[in-house]
Amino acid sequence: MPRISAFYGVVIYMYWNERDHPVAHFHAYHAGRRASISASGEVLAGSLEPRALRLVQEWALLRRDQITANWERARRNEPLSGIDPLA
Repeated sequence: MPRISAFYGVVIYMYWNERDHPVAHFHAYHAGRRASISASGEVLAGSLEPRALRLVQEWALLRRDQITANWERARRNEPLSGIDPLA
């Protein structure tokens, strides 16, 4: 699973599989917890502590176009681009 960003102890990964992943999303990991988050910031599965989730959702809001572009790259089996962290 390619790592595409990291900030404040949160690590963001993305991969794609047509059968299991119909919605553009990424995976966020923090403090032993993980969640699948849509490009719009909705939690699809799993959970993060509230502070980490707020940071991830803010990052997704600011980087939605880049997240979507990476999703399209993944669908074409192309290398993913890194996305700037939350500053």
